[in-house]
Amino acid sequence: MNSKKFTIFGDPIEHSISPKMHTFAIDGLGLDASYSKTHLEGACRLRTIFLEGYDGANVTVPHKEAAFGQCDEVRGVAKEIGAVNTLINEDGHMIGYNTDAEGFYRSVLDFGEIKTALIIGAGGTSKALSFILKEKGIEVTVLNRSQKRLKDFKNFKTFDWESYESSYHDIIINTTSAGLEEANLPAPKPIMIDLFSNTKYAIDVIYNKETPFLKMAKEYNIPTKDGADMLLYQGILAFNLFYHDKYTFEEVLPFMKKAFDPTAT
Repeated sequence: MNSKKFTIFGDPIEHSISPKMHTFAIDGLGLDASYSKTHLEGACRLRTIFLEGYDGANVTVPHKEAAFGQCDEVRGVAKEIGAVNTLINEDGHMIGYNTDAEGFYRSVLDFGEIKTALIIGAGGTSKALSFILKEKGIEVTVLNRSQKRLKDFKNFKTFDWESYESSYHDIIINTTSAGLEEANLPAPKPIMIDLFSNTKYAIDVIYNKETPFLKMAKEYNIPTKDGADMLLYQGILAFNLFYHDKYTFEEVLPFMKKAFDPTAT
């Protein structure tokens, strides 16, 4: 059997620990495979690079929606979301899936009952999260810098920074890259003050870093989470797609979880 090759496409990509997660799982399960990072500034060659060199791949910001459009076939919830984060090379055909949605939902169960949520950002991750939360019966509002991308959220209450209206939400979720490389908040400070004055929980999809968003939430004594659990859970679901559900979620979990332990080798 030929060695399998996997990668993750993104821009930026240097911070990604997906290769570490998947390599721990590959080694722990005794598989013949490798997992790398592929920095891709534009998505125009994503399909070609993927089909010519890889058996499977993950896709991170900002290419999830572009990857969706390049797939030969999209399966599962990704069809409704309009964004993919997992690709499978199936006999020269690019097949797309979305494991972000289910991975995120599993990550917020620790907070307990949630009835209302506000999501900051209107990209591929926001689409996945808004879809799964609505499917689970949670009322979702989407806040974005401008109206342009909000047209993709016709079935949700939406605001841009100009039209924002104060309201209570059980949880505030940041899906933007604000705070990943610079000390920026995902929305103007007056809006952030109002949001944190009207919520119980806050979660940032950025992981392994206390972003300005999370730091400010803690100043308001709000319980917080970064995106580590979401990343872990979506990674396990993606890995199982790579291997056609040969392994259970519980089998892969302890291996991938080691990637978040700085002492693990």
